[in-house]
Amino acid sequence: MTASTIKKVTCHVVSAPVERPFTSSRGWLYKTRGSCIVEIETSDGIVGWGECYGPSAVAKAFIDTQFAPRIIGRDAFDVEVIWEDLYNRIKDYGTTGMAISALSGIDIALWDIVGKSVNKPIHKLIGGAYRTEVTCYATGLYFIDMNRLVEEAVEEAREFAEEGFQAIKMKIGLGDPKLDIRRVAAVREAIGDNVRLMVDANHCFTVPQAIRIGRELEKLDIEWFEEPISPEDVDGYMDIVQPDVCAAGGISECRKIATLAITHGVECVPHAWGSAIGVAATLHFLAALPDQPPSYRPMPPMLEFEQCENPFRDYLSREPIVQHRGKVQVPTGAGLGIEIDRTVLDKYRVG
Repeated sequence: MTASTIKKVTCHVVSAPVERPFTSSRGWLYKTRGSCIVEIETSDGIVGWGECYGPSAVAKAFIDTQFAPRIIGRDAFDVEVIWEDLYNRIKDYGTTGMAISALSGIDIALWDIVGKSVNKPIHKLIGGAYRTEVTCYATGLYFIDMNRLVEEAVEEAREFAEEGFQAIKMKIGLGDPKLDIRRVAAVREAIGDNVRLMVDANHCFTVPQAIRIGRELEKLDIEWFEEPISPEDVDGYMDIVQPDVCAAGGISECRKIATLAITHGVECVPHAWGSAIGVAATLHFLAALPDQPPSYRPMPPMLEFEQCENPFRDYLSREPIVQHRGKVQVPTGAGLGIEIDRTVLDKYRVG
């Protein structure tokens, strides 16, 4: 048995209530924030942490029944060997969705172990850092008070701008295109022309609807129109790819996605929605992404730094990941570069 042999795999399903529930175009009312946190321990006591995007109990079921038994006794350094083995184990009934989300959590945890074992941050293990800090954009402006949809969006956007964010992403898809445009126009007027503005529809439009509203959004200098149509309509997308390290197969697979995207001239701007573990993993991935394309005055990829209430983003790491005037520092410690506060797991554990 080598020092890096995988000894134990534990899934922590956590959930916390949200003080101000919020919703998006899909009509899902977010009353809680939660996650499936993956903990992998090696025979020499090194612990790696990962995170799975999506319904936590489903990710835990995949890991407990399909993945964990296959990796006990394996060398944690065999990250991609393990990835391929696990993927081939479930490919007959899970090449996407929660199966890959569960695999993502394991992959991130293994990279964390490797980094801690050699005392290097993950970005040094995947090619090095093109940058030491990352520009971040605030994701927010969900629908909370249905009687003040425009006013609340303007107030929140102004707060983000005052905090130093140079880019903001807001939700649209209210079922009334004219109200959507009026809301976006009000935000654009409130933050001015120097703050980048993006919109996210959470795939609530048909193609003709998306085209019509997109023409109006273009007049408001919108940087991108995220998820306008069904995710199954692949041909309708591909201007920008947004792999999530906690959903698309972990750091290993996201590196391959980014390589393919860059090869075909497609911009790669990762999605991020989760705990401090997911944020840290995304930062390492972003640090190792080249400018797209290289230029005298490059426009490097941005970090999605969602700002809705989330104790797992704010408190799970003993030293929280924060933004200062629209910038977030890439962690420099070993592995993910964060230390997990187990009291937070204990406080919010539900499974």
